[in-house]
Amino acid sequence: MKLLLKIRYDGTSYCGYQAQPDKPSVQRALTDAVSDCFGFPCTVTGCSRTDSGVHALGFCAAVEPVDPQNRITIPTGRVHRALRRFLPADISVCGEAEVSGDFHPRYSVLRKEYLYRMYDTVYDDPFESSRAWHLKHPVTDEGLTRMNRAAAHMVGHHDFTSFMAAGSKIVDAHRTVYSLNVQRNGNNLDLRVSADGFLYNMVRIITGTLTDCAYGVFEPDDIADIIQAKDRAKAGKTAPPHGLYLSEVWYDREIEWKIF
Repeated sequence: MKLLLKIRYDGTSYCGYQAQPDKPSVQRALTDAVSDCFGFPCTVTGCSRTDSGVHALGFCAAVEPVDPQNRITIPTGRVHRALRRFLPADISVCGEAEVSGDFHPRYSVLRKEYLYRMYDTVYDDPFESSRAWHLKHPVTDEGLTRMNRAAAHMVGHHDFTSFMAAGSKIVDAHRTVYSLNVQRNGNNLDLRVSADGFLYNMVRIITGTLTDCAYGVFEPDDIADIIQAKDRAKAGKTAPPHGLYLSEVWYDREIEWKIF
């Protein structure tokens, strides 16, 4: 049996999802928890490699016994209850599903959505300091309109080299962005972007570039030229990691999530 878990986590204390020697990671915490809970060694394979400080609202990870002779006997939908005592407080399971042997949590993905959270109060908010980017200058209604005008240029199939971290070894930077918008929720600005895949730091560079548009560093119509340039130096700043959340994953098959 292959068990798929939907995970929420606060990434503040971790080096990212991927296990690294001598550093705390979400993958290591999950692997230790499920192995201790089930009573035998398990592998945990994630849908993505989130960076240090990045959070998740709907991260997906597949769990399998190392020895196929072992079986997970806890009913699907109730695993989260058993895992509570083994998981740290900043990681929780919010969905469970049984998946077939050919399913892969990364390669079976059709698209993902990321949320980037910002706030623009004149004061620092200690409750948001590790979970949202504090913009030091308020974003006006006109600035928000400029951000969404700029965002419209990024929707579609493009070469996003200009929005990829310099030095990345990715050869093909073409990605399809299905939706991208920024909405105000009180003092918060929420950027949501869905695509068939993302380059290293792509969402953070998009966010930084759109905030530059809000403040007049770029004009919204400059985005088309920035994309065409295929040059990271032409785009805006890279937003910090702590405002970023992997929010949802869609797969090439229906996932029957359970949680009791």
